[in-house]
Amino acid sequence: METLEVLTVAPLLSPTDLLFQLAESPTHPMHVGGLLIFSPPDSGTFAEVHRALDAAVCRNQIGDFLRRTARRSAATAGLLAWHDHATADVTEHVQRHTLAPGAGSTELFELCSQLHAAPLDRERPLWEMHFIDGLAHDRFAIYAKIHHSLADGTSAIALLRRALCENPDRHDMPAPWEPIATAAKRAKAALPGLGAMANTLVDSAKILPAVADTVTRAAFGRGGPLSISAPKTPFNQDISTERAFAAHSWPLERLRLVAKATDCTVNDVVLAMCSGALRGYLEDSGELPDASLVAMVPVSLRERTDQEAGGNKLGVVMCNLGTNLDNPRARLAKVHGCMNQGKEVIAGRGPVQLLVTSALGIAALAPGVLLGRDILPRPPFNVVISNVPGPDRPLYWNGALLEEVHPLSIPLPGQALNITCTSNHYQISFGLTACRKAVPDPQRILDKLDVELRLLEAAAGM
Repeated sequence: METLEVLTVAPLLSPTDLLFQLAESPTHPMHVGGLLIFSPPDSGTFAEVHRALDAAVCRNQIGDFLRRTARRSAATAGLLAWHDHATADVTEHVQRHTLAPGAGSTELFELCSQLHAAPLDRERPLWEMHFIDGLAHDRFAIYAKIHHSLADGTSAIALLRRALCENPDRHDMPAPWEPIATAAKRAKAALPGLGAMANTLVDSAKILPAVADTVTRAAFGRGGPLSISAPKTPFNQDISTERAFAAHSWPLERLRLVAKATDCTVNDVVLAMCSGALRGYLEDSGELPDASLVAMVPVSLRERTDQEAGGNKLGVVMCNLGTNLDNPRARLAKVHGCMNQGKEVIAGRGPVQLLVTSALGIAALAPGVLLGRDILPRPPFNVVISNVPGPDRPLYWNGALLEEVHPLSIPLPGQALNITCTSNHYQISFGLTACRKAVPDPQRILDKLDVELRLLEAAAGM
């Protein structure tokens, strides 16, 4: 039996954050990650970056948000709450790696696959950062991972963004884990009080009957954009502990021009690219189902002023990808209509219903959390596809230019492939994180994404 330790009053995990904690197992870690690739400062060497990193490690200062661990205590009636790990040590979270001479993207992605497969130590704050050198032209990379209960994609990007600046001549920037918030903000964030605890408990109580009603309709295909019923595909199988990762970037302007010419959004174009690529990938092996694949598409509910707050503020839309259609323009029209319908549904929902929609995706996949493993007659959806906006201008860390940002996400039981996109200035990266057993070579899907973008450009008259 777990021992309860007496701690000060701390913020309870929200229902969605709690689900990410409960759904985790040693073989199914629930963290997201990012791979950032930098060119060296104008000095042309990695030595300056090494010095900045060494100094930050020696300071051993960790922002309060990144000192959080989820604990049970008497003060929270045995419920999971965020506890400040005051003795957190930077050296337990920051590691260095050097690639072999001549290594390139393939070797870098393979290292990230291995690092991403390992679960975070839940006795410590739930994050790690790995500095990787040895890339061509003296470039270096940072692979960072953080538990999804601690941050969603939007807040994770904002967290990294705080350590970067637009001035290439500035060399006093903190490390990404160091404190930046004012003392007043820290005090306010650390002590929400009993009123906030009561509100969380009320929301948690309300969510269960709301989930029961929504899941009953959605599981049998009657939920519209909240439906959780999809055809079986090779992506929907039990997963192993091994991960495979690959990524590629395209000029963001190419997607914007297609969106403008077709009166769609960039996110619609992203989904249409994925639709065509997955269709082609499954056609190659003769495993394309007659019914269209369904993607779970997270939709950020954060206000513009709330980007750096932790936790998860997400709605979800179940998007019919139109993979049963052989025309690229028709597939784009299909996802455009489905996403518009989904956004209208989310816009008309109250706080409790939004908790349901944000919980639905993981609830269907977390055995024993809400639904049980074998309740659903078919896969709830076939793939998760998300698009997280990144920086829209050049950024630097102590003189080093951020060249590329590649996202890594979470394969789940029955959901062996995740596609996450992140923009960076003038380009957009598609990061594919998969169970290696189910998708041994995600590069094949990336190749088809390139083909599909060309087809969409042609269909748009470009």
